[in-house]
Amino acid sequence: MAENTDVVVIGGGYAGVMAANRLTQRDDVTVTLINPRPTFVHRVRLHQLVGGTGAAVVDYREVLAEGVRLVVDSVTRIDAAGRHVELASGGAAGYDYLVYAVGSGSADPQVPGAPEFAYPIATLEEAERLRPVLDSVPATAAVTVVGAGPAGIETAAELAEQGRTVTLVCGGVLGPYLHTRGRRSVAGRLAALGVSVLDGSEAKVTAVTRDAVRLADGRELPSAVTVWTAGFGVPDLAARSGLSTDALGRLLTDETLTSVDDDRIVAAGDSAAPSGLPLRMSCQAAMPLGARAADTVLSRLTKKQPETLNQSFGAQCISLGRGTGIFQFGNRSDVAVWFHIDGRLGGKMKETVCKGIVKHLADEAHKPGGYRLHRVKGGAGRQKALEALRAEAPVDVERVC
Repeated sequence: MAENTDVVVIGGGYAGVMAANRLTQRDDVTVTLINPRPTFVHRVRLHQLVGGTGAAVVDYREVLAEGVRLVVDSVTRIDAAGRHVELASGGAAGYDYLVYAVGSGSADPQVPGAPEFAYPIATLEEAERLRPVLDSVPATAAVTVVGAGPAGIETAAELAEQGRTVTLVCGGVLGPYLHTRGRRSVAGRLAALGVSVLDGSEAKVTAVTRDAVRLADGRELPSAVTVWTAGFGVPDLAARSGLSTDALGRLLTDETLTSVDDDRIVAAGDSAAPSGLPLRMSCQAAMPLGARAADTVLSRLTKKQPETLNQSFGAQCISLGRGTGIFQFGNRSDVAVWFHIDGRLGGKMKETVCKGIVKHLADEAHKPGGYRLHRVKGGAGRQKALEALRAEAPVDVERVC
């Protein structure tokens, strides 16, 4: 009789759930998923929770395989030598293999007043904290959204469509990933919704007070509610546990997603830094990374050499209220191209993607091993980055990965 293998997955987001589901392919593998919440957070809908236009949680019964044991708790430390994790409740869980998928959250803004007076929305708890604050102020009260990536754009559009007076402070360019044509489209839609967009190097926030936002050029914007979407950070669990991380705290791995310190630990999602070149933080990367991490564990169980990362990106989609959006296409190096689809069709495509995420997870729960998107050929830009890294040549990682 084959010996049973215990696999612990830390984190029940897109990457963690995909990995846990996929690991149930084998009857001799026991999978435990440790997550601080009893429900799955559909993070790409958090802006809808903030805007009061939708929910952002899904019951784990919809997306998690029956064979996965869910433990609602937080991991406080990984004991790699002893092969167990310590829990906030005081208990511990042993493992033969560990999947590190703790995700990401809000970064410390490093701006005076922001920790006290601004409201981040990178997690469910943060979004739930902001919702009643918005409800407590008049609809005409000034709302400032800081950060012009997808989260900032979507939040600004969602609130403006609800009749809010919204200013979007970019701190740089609007939609950094977008092609110039796509950026013009997004700017036009935001203008139609009444959003005031402040971009350029002078539109950087230097301080936040209870009722205002100060900019680098000296302007002071009235702000009854300031929403902070600029920047993401990762939990410091790996660093606290003595594992090698990059400067942000992501677990350092090789191209099979195996920790550089321990071949019994693999990483996936926003908290992974394969070869020190982390992928773009997104569910588009998280689910394939989760599948790849599971495949690495399964390969080791059968004494096979794990396959290396072959991540393919194709687009970035952004909702612009409930009726419209943009689907910005990119090349195989994950650089935006001139072609995009906007308007109502762009909005429908974004909604299809959001629904498709849950469907992918549910399908993998019911038929583990069926997910194949992590095997789609791509990653040309990543290969160039790796070659440059090996040659010790400078490379613009943000552009190619």
